[in-house]
Amino acid sequence: MKINPIGPVGTSKVTRVRRTSNSSSSKVADAYSTSKKDPVDDQVSIMGIPEAELTPKVREAIMSLMAEVAAMRKEIDATKNELANLAKLADRDSLLPVQNRRAFVRELTRSMARVERYGKPSSIVYIDVNDLKKINDNFGHVAGDEALKHVAKVLVDNVREIDQIGRLGGDEFCVILDEADTNSAKEKADELARAITDSPFIFDNQNLIVNVAVGVYTITGSEDVSQALAEADKDMYENKRQIKKNDQS
Repeated sequence: MKINPIGPVGTSKVTRVRRTSNSSSSKVADAYSTSKKDPVDDQVSIMGIPEAELTPKVREAIMSLMAEVAAMRKEIDATKNELANLAKLADRDSLLPVQNRRAFVRELTRSMARVERYGKPSSIVYIDVNDLKKINDNFGHVAGDEALKHVAKVLVDNVREIDQIGRLGGDEFCVILDEADTNSAKEKADELARAITDSPFIFDNQNLIVNVAVGVYTITGSEDVSQALAEADKDMYENKRQIKKNDQS
């Protein structure tokens, strides 16, 4: 360690600096000591590790891993959307914009559970297309398909979003009217039947009229799906019998 001599060899000289209130050096020192603060750590970090501590190879590996994770998240989101779309397709009728029988039965089961739990009535409307075979025989099966599409469209346009529409098979449809008692359900059923008949569809430049028979059953919550559908179907056939009787008289 090198020590610079302060005075003549053999002597020791200490120079004392008298600190006064008006000393410029003292003011600078005091100002420096007062304003001095701990440094703020503003380093960029990757996965909690300061970037400055990463070697180029480690940093490159981490960034590559993060890119792979982001890509996997995008693939997972895309898969979820695809599965959701497939689920919708699986619930939809192959021809019409309504639920197929399996999906409708599932929704009917849920409606029954809600009625049983909360005690608020809901009803189903059973709809049968009259003389669909006659349309098929006279105009072909394409015309029959158009008749079914016409019925489905009228139903979709005339019920609430909370109501459920399903095709049970062939020319039979069913609608779940959420929180609707027997009287309101019968009024709605008659309204739907009139809407279908009063709006003919055009096929091969001809106006074709579709008539339907409707039946109503109000859910109690104590029955099963087959019982509810059977009761609504029974009411529909009684309605159809009355229509034929009136036409013959």
